[in-house]
Amino acid sequence: MRIGRLLQGLVAAALVAPLGGCSEGPAVSARMEAPAASAARRLDLLAAQYVQLQLAIGKHEDGYIDAYYGPKAWATAAHSDPRDVPALRRAVARQRAALAELTLPLARDALLSRRLRFIDNMLVAADTRLRMMAGENLRFVDEARGLYAVEVRPRPLSAFDPVIAAIERLVPPARGSTATLAERVTALRNASNVPTARVRPFFEAAIAACRARTLAHITMPSDESFTLELVTGKTWGGYNYYQGGDHSLIQVNTDQPARLSRGLDLGCHEGYPGHHVLNTLIEVNLVKGRGWIEHSVQPLFSPQALLAEGSANYGIELAFPAHEKAAFETTTLAPLAGIDPALAQRNVALAALLEQLADVPTTIAQLFLDGEIGRMRAIELTQHYSLVDAARAAKSIAFAEQYRSYVINYSLGQMLVRRYVERVGGADPDKRWAAFAGLLSEPVLPSDLAP
Repeated sequence: MRIGRLLQGLVAAALVAPLGGCSEGPAVSARMEAPAASAARRLDLLAAQYVQLQLAIGKHEDGYIDAYYGPKAWATAAHSDPRDVPALRRAVARQRAALAELTLPLARDALLSRRLRFIDNMLVAADTRLRMMAGENLRFVDEARGLYAVEVRPRPLSAFDPVIAAIERLVPPARGSTATLAERVTALRNASNVPTARVRPFFEAAIAACRARTLAHITMPSDESFTLELVTGKTWGGYNYYQGGDHSLIQVNTDQPARLSRGLDLGCHEGYPGHHVLNTLIEVNLVKGRGWIEHSVQPLFSPQALLAEGSANYGIELAFPAHEKAAFETTTLAPLAGIDPALAQRNVALAALLEQLADVPTTIAQLFLDGEIGRMRAIELTQHYSLVDAARAAKSIAFAEQYRSYVINYSLGQMLVRRYVERVGGADPDKRWAAFAGLLSEPVLPSDLAP
């Protein structure tokens, strides 16, 4: 990747500095500098060492590092790092202590104070994940607090009963039918499944539409791009693997048939203005623009995830407000997929009600992961409250087993991002886009989204 002169000097200094410590640099003693300037230099070095530490942690868990596009030498060194989990926890503690020493010297610099706070929160999440790697069994809310820096209060399942009742009225059983509500809803939604032969052009058209609407409001590098792959055997429906250099690999899991509504949802979430745009702007504005090397590594289980998933979900409604989404699906995507456009219209009211069930996976995951219910009961409850078939319910619980409290980031993250953007941007669509783009270009923690 391209690294500016500032980063080249930072890389050289970090490679000779002890991991977890700090260095005054080869030429100028920190004692000869103003305290704030010295603290800023130390923060640069600690940021570089933070990246190396995260890479070393990633050696202990596949998928811990979601994206990395920093110096290749650091990734190579991390691969041969011999430290075990307890040693890595001690390194995290040393880094946090070193950061704490910089709090007062940097107190008058709001930007650098924010940078310091971001790294420290990421280290709290790293220590939490290391505790889990060591076998510590955290309760759902404690895990979410440690990893994602939020307080989670799962709603009781009974809170969703009125929504279920409303859907029952919308999708009543046929005379003499014994089908459950989940079966009736599934049948209605399956009527808009995209034929296998048309899946690729369907998603390509959806992503292109999401891209066009996003680029009308957000400036992206001229060479930004993505590759689309269809895969199987995953617990998730779609995934964005950011490659660095303004390029992403977007994968779509085809284990379950793709529904008409999935096109714009995935196109916006994984691509534009979702994960691809977020990662590209972080690289352009923070890593290259400011030389903040800490953003070249993205641990999956960290406060970054709440902004990533929340902004990706909110990006769907930002790019395609409900009425526009329904119109585009009906007039453009349905004919492309060979689906009767009338089916898209029938699903509009249903989709609005199903959106009110977005918090269901969080509640069921909490009950399941805290041992209050077993796996089969979790699948049954998912079928009933998320109104899906057994196969999709099993996939949902498999996701919770693999990613645990990560599930909170979708609905809670979307709510926090929506409230922030609408508070800052008001009712003006252009101002909302501007507020949204600003979020994607700064080091944001969940607490930054609160009033």
